[in-house]
Amino acid sequence: MIRTVMGVLGAVSALFPDEIVDLFEKLAISNPGEGTVRGWVRQAIRSEGVLIAAISLFAGRAYAWLMNLTGVFGAVVFLFPDLYRKFATAFLYERPESIEWNERFRSGIRAIGVLYVFLAAKTYRERHNDT
Repeated sequence: MIRTVMGVLGAVSALFPDEIVDLFEKLAISNPGEGTVRGWVRQAIRSEGVLIAAISLFAGRAYAWLMNLTGVFGAVVFLFPDLYRKFATAFLYERPESIEWNERFRSGIRAIGVLYVFLAAKTYRERHNDT
């Protein structure tokens, strides 16, 4: 089930990277029109989506690795939401100093982190219960 959801989310990211950026900015940024996303970001979202969709088609080590990485990322995001915002701003935007985050999105970042850890733990448990 989780593999299917991951695959669908990967496919959506691959097909609609502009909409993913727009949605992210609408939810996370106070001034979405102010910043300019770096030129490679949309292509990176598309590539990541293709990779996630492809990996999700198959069980095995690549999927296990993907879910473990998802869990680690989720833990970091949950524990250090402000560090995530600082890193994401510098990484994704040409003029990071012009970006103002919605303060209420801090809770959203933590919720995403918890969800990622939960999904990774669930898939880990399922993999180890099957053996």
